[in-house]
Amino acid sequence: MNVPILDLKPAYDELRPELDAAYHRVMESGWVLLGRELEAFEAEYAASVGVAHCVGVANGLEAMQLVLMALGVGPGDEVIVPSHGYIATWLAVTHAGAKPVPCEPDPSTYNLDPARLTALITPRTKVVLPIHLYGQTADMPAINAIAERHGLFVLEDAAQSHGARCGDRAAGALGHAAGVSFYPSKNLGALADAGAVTTNDAQLAEKLRHLRNYGSKVRYRHEYPGLNSRLSELQAAFLRAKLPHLAAWNARRVALAGRYFAQLRGVGDIVLPFVPSWAEPVWHLFVIRTAHRDALQAHLATRGIGTQIHYPIPPHLSNAYRGAGWHRGDFPLAEKFAAEVLSLPIGPHITPEQLDHVCASVQGFFTRSNR
Repeated sequence: MNVPILDLKPAYDELRPELDAAYHRVMESGWVLLGRELEAFEAEYAASVGVAHCVGVANGLEAMQLVLMALGVGPGDEVIVPSHGYIATWLAVTHAGAKPVPCEPDPSTYNLDPARLTALITPRTKVVLPIHLYGQTADMPAINAIAERHGLFVLEDAAQSHGARCGDRAAGALGHAAGVSFYPSKNLGALADAGAVTTNDAQLAEKLRHLRNYGSKVRYRHEYPGLNSRLSELQAAFLRAKLPHLAAWNARRVALAGRYFAQLRGVGDIVLPFVPSWAEPVWHLFVIRTAHRDALQAHLATRGIGTQIHYPIPPHLSNAYRGAGWHRGDFPLAEKFAAEVLSLPIGPHITPEQLDHVCASVQGFFTRSNR
């Protein structure tokens, strides 16, 4: 049985009439940028998150970068980021001209650890930028409380958490603003790169609408040195078609995660995800840990099962930051996780039979190897 880590076609097959209609609607309109589809999607997505404003941009990295630019964060400033996660979060800080300051994760959730946050705050710290990793929110009440005491802006990286909740609030409505990615693999994915910023701050949203369009809202009148970072009408239309299905697709992911827990609990040395009582994850990824990660991944490949490592090289050890002065051993938890994490297939179009095949194959690996 073949179980891919990601297959985008079943989503199209399920929503073919809606997606085809969205395509034709845009093509027949003759309008491809900053039009009615974008305005409608921004309103609909803001409502789904529970915020006043959504500003569509080109991708998730630039969503975060644009917020930092709008705040005036730049050279000499520091932004606290997780040591474990995708490098895009760090790059947003670097592209804004500021310095990323890594904070090690909570060992149980893999998200930024609030207990380690205060020790990293200096007079140069301007922003705390937690990631809601793998589809589960960071401990935002604790992070927000620390940030408020120190007068810091909280910017969520909500790229992996469409629909996730922390208590009674949704990801994207937990800080002062959030950067969102709609990359095709996300729970709410466009059919190309796409992103947005969500916020309740009207002045910030207005400035972002300038910054995403060369710093201009009126053609040839440029108020700021902005970027070209616009969410197209076509991708906005596709996202509008998918948004009404997000809750149901997330529910399918939750059911599959429950099936993983039932079948993999106690197998070998596997560490299963931990979900705090206040969290409602949407399982963008189902990530296990094992000291036998590479051998398990190779075994699963022979059984037709696709897996992926999120993420194999911590940002501080990447070539992109080789001149920053960090060395192996500086962030041991991030390095440990990079050596042990493995993402198993999960998504709204994985069948229970496929998932059972994954679990049986994992069980078989540990049984035969006596690990």
